Amino acid sequence: MSRSAHPAGPRHADVLPEGHYSAPPADLNALDPKVWAQTVTRDEDGVVTVGGIPVTRLAEEFGTPAYILDEADFRARARAWRSAFGTEADVYYAGKAFLSRAVVRWLHEEGLNVDVCSGGELATALSVGMPAERIAFHGNNKSVDEITRAVEAGVGHIVLDSFQEIVRVAHIARELGRRQKVLIRITVGVEAHTHEFIATAHEDQKFGIPLAGGQAAEAVRRALQLDSLELVGIHSHIGSQIFDMSGFEVAAHRVVGLLKDVRDEHGVELPEIDLGGGLGIAYTSDDDPREPHEIAKALTEIVSRECEAAKLRTPRISVEPGRAIVGPTAFTLYEVGTIKPLDGLRTYVSVDGGMSDNIRTALYDAEYSVALVSRTSDAEPMLARVVGKHCESGDIVVKDAFLPSDLAPGDLVAVPATGAYCRSMASNYNHVLRPPVVAVEGGEARVIVRRETEEDLLRLDVG
Repeated sequence: MSRSAHPAGPRHADVLPEGHYSAPPADLNALDPKVWAQTVTRDEDGVVTVGGIPVTRLAEEFGTPAYILDEADFRARARAWRSAFGTEADVYYAGKAFLSRAVVRWLHEEGLNVDVCSGGELATALSVGMPAERIAFHGNNKSVDEITRAVEAGVGHIVLDSFQEIVRVAHIARELGRRQKVLIRITVGVEAHTHEFIATAHEDQKFGIPLAGGQAAEAVRRALQLDSLELVGIHSHIGSQIFDMSGFEVAAHRVVGLLKDVRDEHGVELPEIDLGGGLGIAYTSDDDPREPHEIAKALTEIVSRECEAAKLRTPRISVEPGRAIVGPTAFTLYEVGTIKPLDGLRTYVSVDGGMSDNIRTALYDAEYSVALVSRTSDAEPMLARVVGKHCESGDIVVKDAFLPSDLAPGDLVAVPATGAYCRSMASNYNHVLRPPVVAVEGGEARVIVRRETEEDLLRLDVG
C-alpha cells in the first residue's frame, strides 16, 4: 500500500530512514533570505526582528501563535509585479491567498486589481473602496445571490466556469439591465508539475470547460449569442506552486489556438487572455522561484510569439499572483510547549498552534522551514518534527527540520512563508481560536485581523 493510501491518512506514523533527510545546515542560526520576509534579521542579542521589532516583543504584545506580516515586503512585491507587466497588462491579486481590508487598501494604493472567488471576498474588497471595475469574480459554483451582487456592484469581469453559469450570469445581467463583461475559463489539458490537488488544467477536475472535444468552442458560441454578456476573453489557470514555465508555453499555445478558431468562425478577435497565477515561492532553501520581471518577460514573449504565428493581434494579458506576493511576506510565530525525544527516530516539538493555523502540510504534503527566533544557539542540531496541539496524528507543521538540541519549552520558533493559504484556510478544529494577523512596518506593529476569542465561538453557537 502506498504511503498516501494509508488508512490512517498520509504520513501516519511516518518514520524517515537514516540518510533519507538532508544534512543539517552549517549554521542553525542563519536566516535564508529566500524564505524569510525582506526586513527579517537577527539583532545583536540574537533575537529575530521584523520591521525593526524583536519577535519577543511581538509575542509579549500580541501573543502566540500569530501571523506576522511584513507590510513593506508586501508592498514591494506588489510593486514589482505591477512594474514587471507595465501598463499593457493587468495584475490581479488572487484574494484567496489572503485577503483583509488592510490588504485591499495596500493593493489599491499600489495599483493592483483584485481577484475574488466568493461573496465574502467580494464584500471585503468593496468595503474599503476597491473600484468594482478592478475586481474579477471567479468560482466554479457561484450562487445566484453572489452573481447578483457582483453584477449590481459592476465588477470588471466575471469568469464563467460552466455552461450553466453562462446562462445564469446572462439571465441575471438581463434582469438587472446590465451587459456584463465575462471571460470563459477553459482547461487546456496541461499537467502542471505540482500536487494533484493544486494542478488545475487537466480535464479530470472541477474547474473550467475542457478545450478537448470542442466544449470550450461551444461555450464561446453560446456566450457570443447572449446580448447581456460581453465576452472579452479566455481564462486559463494551470495550477499552483509552479516553477517551470514550459507548462505556460503549452497552455498559451492552446489558448491562442482557440482564439484563432473563434476569429475564423465568428469574425471576432477576443481582446483579452488571462493566464492565471500559480507561480511558486521558496518554502525551503531548495526552492528556486523566478522573479516577477523574468515571469513577465517569459509570458509576454510566449503570447506574442503564438499570436504572431496565428496572425492574431496580441491580446491584453492578465495574471493573478497571490501566493507570489503575500506568501513570503509573513511568518507564523509559535511558542514551544512539549518536547518529546524518540530515541533513534527524531524529536517531536509541539507548538501552541498547528493544523488549525496551517493545514497545508496535512492537505498538500507541503514542506516548510523553521527556526529558533527568540535566541541563538550553538548546540548540536537535532532532527525534529514540529507538530501542533490538535487531537490528530496528522497535525504536523514542519515534517522534518533541524533545530538546536537545547530547544526548551518557552522558546519561540517561527515558520516562514506562511502568508498565503494559512490564515485564509484556518479553522477552529478542537475549538482552537484562530490567530491574529499583525502587520509590521518601520518599527510599528498593528493588528489587521484580530485574534478570535471564546466569545466569538460562543456567539455563533446559538444553543
